[in-house]
Amino acid sequence: MRATPESRSPVDAQPSPARRAALVFIFITVLIDVLSFGLIIPVLPHLVQQLEGGDIEHAAYWVGLFGMVFAGVQFLSSPIQGALSDRFGRRPVILLSCLGLGLDFVFMALAPTLAWLMVGRIISAITSASFSTANAYIADVTPPEGRGKAFGMIGAAFGLGFIVGPLVGGLLGGIDLRLPFWGAAVLALTNFAYGLFVLPESLPPEKRAPRFDWSQAKPLASVALVRRYPQIADLIVVMLLATSTHYVYQSTFVLYGDVRYGWGPTGVSYVLAVVGVLSVIVNAGLVGRIIKRLGEQRALSFGLACGVVGFAIYGFAASPWLFYVGLPISALWAVSQPAAQALMTREVGADAQGRLQGAIMSLVSLTGIVAPMMYASTFGFFIGKRAPVYMPGAAFFLAAMVLACAWFLAVRHSRRAATVEPATA
Repeated sequence: MRATPESRSPVDAQPSPARRAALVFIFITVLIDVLSFGLIIPVLPHLVQQLEGGDIEHAAYWVGLFGMVFAGVQFLSSPIQGALSDRFGRRPVILLSCLGLGLDFVFMALAPTLAWLMVGRIISAITSASFSTANAYIADVTPPEGRGKAFGMIGAAFGLGFIVGPLVGGLLGGIDLRLPFWGAAVLALTNFAYGLFVLPESLPPEKRAPRFDWSQAKPLASVALVRRYPQIADLIVVMLLATSTHYVYQSTFVLYGDVRYGWGPTGVSYVLAVVGVLSVIVNAGLVGRIIKRLGEQRALSFGLACGVVGFAIYGFAASPWLFYVGLPISALWAVSQPAAQALMTREVGADAQGRLQGAIMSLVSLTGIVAPMMYASTFGFFIGKRAPVYMPGAAFFLAAMVLACAWFLAVRHSRRAATVEPATA
């Protein structure tokens, strides 16, 4: 089912200043949400360790369990939020998510035990699923030819949030481990208040789903949605593979930098800051231009190819300077996600954009259950005594191979699209 010009939201016909104002709000919403999550990144493991009794080994187990539960709950909640936004509009879902997230950070700041902190993380997983609704909002207010650039701006918000958030969170955590949670609560509740007065609805009543369909809100309905739109199946698999490779950073990068280059926590934090800066530059300044110049299909393939080359350089880099060479190349990988999202939104009508984004986020969250252990165990095995060869970059080589599979599927989709469109023109 391809979205036709008639199926686009009337918001697309609003004056461009109105569309820009709506996009600015969504950018700020995502930025504040990411900042709030970034604030707690440096302190959550230490708070877990404190509540667990100070044992690092057991704390590490709990941190891993928290990550698995977070991803699993997002898998369950994302399609529900998407279906709710298709039925009742984007505004109430986004605002309730912001409010719930702010109150949840207060809850976690006061959590007296690990069990209560786990409850807080479950609530965070539910409320943070609003990112899928934000993507649907963008699809509502942006014409198809401008969606790649708009999704790139959301990527820039993520990059900026993960530069500033952890740095500020580390400073606040040095004063008190619970202080970053209070800071995150203030940000999220401010976001709710801002949106309450500023955020317009993007999906008019006549374009909404006629009813809330529980069958579409079930997690496995994500698979059914893919079957309903077989033309996007390749693209969703591409996004799943590409997203899974992000976890190589979270699960191995700190240890990799220490083992191979002796960076330590400070050196690693500087490199991560550079990665964040490059992400902002690419997403905010280059994504739109690259997609406009190459087109969404070729931009997707280009971005994935840059990711393959970047990860391969990381794996081979025996010295820090070679690793630095890979940073700007790998940063161009960010072009692929907004290009893929823009391609998919063209294939779905306005009344299904929320379900599409919810389904994507739900499926993507599954990678957060599997991928971290996959990359961490690969890294651990190839620096251990049982390894047939000492290869600290093995996890990055694995990530490069996964992205290469995504690139192959993207090229295949591009060729299929090229044969279908002339026939339907």
